[in-house]
Amino acid sequence: MQRFKILWADDEIDLLKPHILFLNQRGYEVSTVNSGVDAIELVEKHNYDVIFLDEMMPGMTGLETLQQIKMIKPQIPVVMITKSEEEHLMDDAIGGKIADYLIKPINPNQILLSVKKILQNKQLITEKTNLSYRQDFMNISMACDEASTYQEWTEIYKRLTYWELEIEKTENKSMQDVLDTQKTEANASFAKFIKNNYIDWISDPKIEKPILSHKLMNEKVFPFLEPNRPLFFIVIDNLRLDQWEVIKPLVIDYFNVVDESTYYSILPTTTAFSRNALFSGMMPSDMARFHPDLWEGEDTDEGKNNHEEEFLAENLHRNRLNIKFSYHKILQAYQGKTILENFHQMLNNDLNVLVYNFVDMMSHARTDMKMIRELAPDESAYRSITKSWFEHSSLFELFKRIQSIKANVVVTTDHGTKRVNKPYKIIGDKNITTNLRYKQGKNLNFESGKVFEISKPEDAKLPRFNVSTSYVFTVEDYFFAYPNNYNYYVNYYKDTFQHGGVSLEEMIVPVIQLEPKNI
Repeated sequence: MQRFKILWADDEIDLLKPHILFLNQRGYEVSTVNSGVDAIELVEKHNYDVIFLDEMMPGMTGLETLQQIKMIKPQIPVVMITKSEEEHLMDDAIGGKIADYLIKPINPNQILLSVKKILQNKQLITEKTNLSYRQDFMNISMACDEASTYQEWTEIYKRLTYWELEIEKTENKSMQDVLDTQKTEANASFAKFIKNNYIDWISDPKIEKPILSHKLMNEKVFPFLEPNRPLFFIVIDNLRLDQWEVIKPLVIDYFNVVDESTYYSILPTTTAFSRNALFSGMMPSDMARFHPDLWEGEDTDEGKNNHEEEFLAENLHRNRLNIKFSYHKILQAYQGKTILENFHQMLNNDLNVLVYNFVDMMSHARTDMKMIRELAPDESAYRSITKSWFEHSSLFELFKRIQSIKANVVVTTDHGTKRVNKPYKIIGDKNITTNLRYKQGKNLNFESGKVFEISKPEDAKLPRFNVSTSYVFTVEDYFFAYPNNYNYYVNYYKDTFQHGGVSLEEMIVPVIQLEPKNI
């Protein structure tokens, strides 16, 4: 067992011998001094794992000693101990980046708890997290075997996401491989569930179903509109549930969560289909049928999301919402800055819709750029980059501006992404879609099994571009690969984040209603 070294500075250190003996008996090595000057001298010569400082020492006070120690070795955690309960002393100590604050009289267990919290926090968290996940492992496995409703699958995904974020906080991540295996098994069962239920969700109006992309605004946005109060609807493209969880702590410093839930992205889980459905309030076949001037088919070279504003306007009109709205798509940093510069202009609107494409661009950049892949080699790093971007983004500044004018916000995405690793051979003509997680075309040739095929597009309210059009979606962590240049293709796209197929990560996505805090 590691023997931690503690430095304790107190002008009445002789009175603390029982406490020091208590720590010695539990394996801690404690050095003592009577003044701040002596403490600084020892800190310059030796390394300590934690320092206890009495605030009321004669000569150099504890706060003055703290300041000097932080200049010499800022990494050493310092615990301030004082007889005074004056608030300004607490504020000064906290401002000096102390690790803990104790008020005399103190007992040995208080000291031990403080030491453990500082020095053994990660170890204890790791042990508790690993034990708790092992205990929940069987429960999750049983839930996957028995799940028969979309609500049950949503809860399973939330639990898996929770454990992924908890295991990420542990020291050695020893349970990560076990969790990864369980996620793979869960996705395999989820794919079977989708195969058995998705067409019914789309075709049977009476069957119980989750909120799907084309119903989201009716369910989560329009009811949140209030007279004379602007509502901001923010869509972060490609945002998964785990990515929302890592940026959530930053958001809730400024907003209260009114409702935090999920919805199911339609298939294909791509921007062209799911986001157009989100804004239009229509399924893709209806968009193609009723708005051929706005819908861009797979057989065109035009951008598939150039008409979101027009689809949104039509959706508002169809729902008899005679309101003033704005629509903004932010693809580059300068556009985000422009939004902030013109923020005041949005205050006269009933609804402001903003689409931020950073996460989507990050996933593409990770595929195409070796440096980005090295910066985000795994799921944990991918989340970390998302959080870092958000924390320093114009979007976070926008949240702060919205809070300052006391407006409400709805945050969501159009679909998530899946980290793919296993290739799946497919053959088609030259007009086959290029997406790696789904294919649409005629005369598709593939091995049945680990795919979800929709041979009649109208059953899923998907456009049929010719008589023999069909759609086929990958499941779990598969991606489609062509036989030509197969090895190069597989090596290039393996271990990349893709979307378009069937997985928990792509289909079950967050939607959050927020109201501003009174800061």
